[in-house]
Amino acid sequence: MMPVTLVGRAAALDDLHNACARVREGREPVSVLVTGDQGTGKSSLVAEFLRTQEPIPVLSGAARVHSPAPYDWLAAVLADRDIRDIGVPGDALAWLKQDPDVPRERYTPDALLRLAVTAVRALVGGRPAVLVVEDLHALDPASLNLIAELASPGAALPALLLVTSRPPEAAVSPDLTSRTMARLAGGHGAVRRHLGALRQAEVGKILEMAYGEPPVPELIAAVWRRTEGNPYRVRELIAVEGADGPEALMTRRPDLTAREREVLGCLAAGMANKQIAAVLGISVRTVTVHVSNLLRKTGAGSRTEAALWAVRNGAVPHRVARDLQTASASSAG
Repeated sequence: MMPVTLVGRAAALDDLHNACARVREGREPVSVLVTGDQGTGKSSLVAEFLRTQEPIPVLSGAARVHSPAPYDWLAAVLADRDIRDIGVPGDALAWLKQDPDVPRERYTPDALLRLAVTAVRALVGGRPAVLVVEDLHALDPASLNLIAELASPGAALPALLLVTSRPPEAAVSPDLTSRTMARLAGGHGAVRRHLGALRQAEVGKILEMAYGEPPVPELIAAVWRRTEGNPYRVRELIAVEGADGPEALMTRRPDLTAREREVLGCLAAGMANKQIAAVLGISVRTVTVHVSNLLRKTGAGSRTEAALWAVRNGAVPHRVARDLQTASASSAG
């Protein structure tokens, strides 16, 4: 049975398998660039490709999300590997691996780039392989230059270079990322696949897989509108709001802040504004603002209606309401 993460992505998966077959047959490099916004399934597609692909050496790396550093991708590839005989000087290798006790850099950027290519070439060893580069948009400039170099004919790698990325405007280095993507997509035999929003029929397929029966058109349309066809958001919506059945997915819940949910829980516990202020450690004036926002967002005409709305819609679990009521009693005492 098709995994839910592959709904709407079967053609893209075929592209990856076909590209890998070309590498195996011709021992020539092939670049595949998979682009898409957050949540469109790029990583899931790569994972499914690797899971269903015939055995082949894989070198995989990604950026350090919060603190990118030079050669992040290569450092991830080199980690926990036997790299004693890859033809790169030890001090340069330590620098590329981002060892904590790295010696002071004494190589020019061009020399380091050449040594980085040498290291990857040695790891591939002339065999067909897959090089996975996740989140190109988050990589440091040195890694971007390395990926572009690996995609060039001069690298002489019999490898599938599989790269995922968000659009360049979301990148750490937008201009360099855009140029790197252009080099990847412009190579001989390169494949570019953009993962966009799911169609309504594909959202319907996910709903059918989740609930075991074909969904009604109104449900499909409601979920598609609420998630804009984003695969991750569709699955999260089903898991969070549709856990007890699809009916809850038909109605859009207002987007409440964490503090608004706390205030709503206090209302459900029957607290007055002064009690809420004491329990949450905020001013009465702030409570009044939150209550006003809650009435507007929930469409309730009174505090009592807002409390009933919270219980009816499961916005505040009964346990939370009970704990808040206990806290209110304690503060009053």
